[in-house]
Amino acid sequence: MMDAYRRWIGENRDCIRKDYFEFLAFQSISSELQYAKQVRACAKWVVLYLQSCGFGAELVETSGHPVVWGEDLSAGSDRPMLLIYGHYDVQPVDPLELWKSPPFEATERDGKVFARGAVDDKGQIFYAMCAMKMLRSLHGGLPINVKFCIEGEEESGSEGLADALPRMQKRLRADSLLVVDYDSYDEKTPAINLGARGIMTLSVSLTGSNGDLHSGIYGGIAYNPNRAMAELLASLYDCEGRVAVDGFYDGVREPTAEEIRSFGRDEDILRYAKEAGIEAFGGEKGRSLSEANLLRPVLEINGIAGGYAGSGFKTVIPAKTVAKLSCRLVPGQDPDDVGHKIARFLKGRCPRGMKIDVDLNRGAAAYRANLSSRLAQAIGLASEEVMRRPCKRVLSGASVPIVGALARAAGADIVGMGYGLVTDLIHAPNEHFDFPRLERGLLTVARGLELL
Repeated sequence: MMDAYRRWIGENRDCIRKDYFEFLAFQSISSELQYAKQVRACAKWVVLYLQSCGFGAELVETSGHPVVWGEDLSAGSDRPMLLIYGHYDVQPVDPLELWKSPPFEATERDGKVFARGAVDDKGQIFYAMCAMKMLRSLHGGLPINVKFCIEGEEESGSEGLADALPRMQKRLRADSLLVVDYDSYDEKTPAINLGARGIMTLSVSLTGSNGDLHSGIYGGIAYNPNRAMAELLASLYDCEGRVAVDGFYDGVREPTAEEIRSFGRDEDILRYAKEAGIEAFGGEKGRSLSEANLLRPVLEINGIAGGYAGSGFKTVIPAKTVAKLSCRLVPGQDPDDVGHKIARFLKGRCPRGMKIDVDLNRGAAAYRANLSSRLAQAIGLASEEVMRRPCKRVLSGASVPIVGALARAAGADIVGMGYGLVTDLIHAPNEHFDFPRLERGLLTVARGLELL
């Protein structure tokens, strides 16, 4: 069948390309309100595409952007039930001037397709949907029952889907959950993902006066919010690189020797760190890069803003400064508990007389998958057949926020797959993917369904 699949892809390549580029054209940026109409238009396009694949499909309204729901249960009650998750929303495109071509006009250069969402996650969920069209075309139907849950807020916290999970629980029920939003091990080696870190994000603001102050008149009198924020953020870490917040590591267990051996990839991390121009390394002293990136929690400062940073000088003491923080968490940590502990730590160290506000966003817990599940075996074997290389079992240091809760609601074993690479500039200007990897994903999903 693999030869038949490749022939079908070759015969339908122009149509596949047209549909893929059409999908990429939607400015489905979920975090920015001005794109709400584009997000909904994109969701409607996904509904129509699933319907063209023979699925019953509809929009499920949520407190945020809609979820696209699709299902084909024609294989019968004696066949397995697979739920496939992905997302149609994308990250903002800033800074726009760094794009070599318009981010929502897919452009081919040097064998790559450049566009926002080319890989994360439009390209990947597209090949999963396209696999259904191919299976129906060649077999007249699907070998198992399949449901799609494709959301529009993964890049902005998944709050709409999280709120909708209780009322969707019955229709979500499945034996297995396939998350098509991950990377391969490298360009030649496939991988299945068996876990990801959780996440908690928060914003911190310090206000010291009613408005910006002249630094000559008020310098030496007013406590500068920028200085206070710098001191406050520096206090989050000790001299060993550990997070100094009381209780931050509650519930965290030490990685086992087996975990370090199975998931360690220090050489690979060093390679793509070098490609990114990284020469200074953070993390806890005494920990390997793999431990720091995959098996330990981390607190990062994602942004700081206050006062004037344009060309020339504006000699002011800013009235207010803001910082954005995020935590990547491991199994055993409760995201909300961690967030409250950080807020308490910051408030307790804020200079007297300065106003502090800490806003916590909804967090998501880490998850680990079952290595021996039927889905893990099927997708692992399928990827090996496609790539003709042994499949690696990996963890992700990043987060797909809703996945753990979705797996619990579905009562399903979970596995992640994908053919992205760390060099694809995901979330950055000039994000890209390519057709050979899109084809590999399409083949892996189709063959994986057969094996299930």
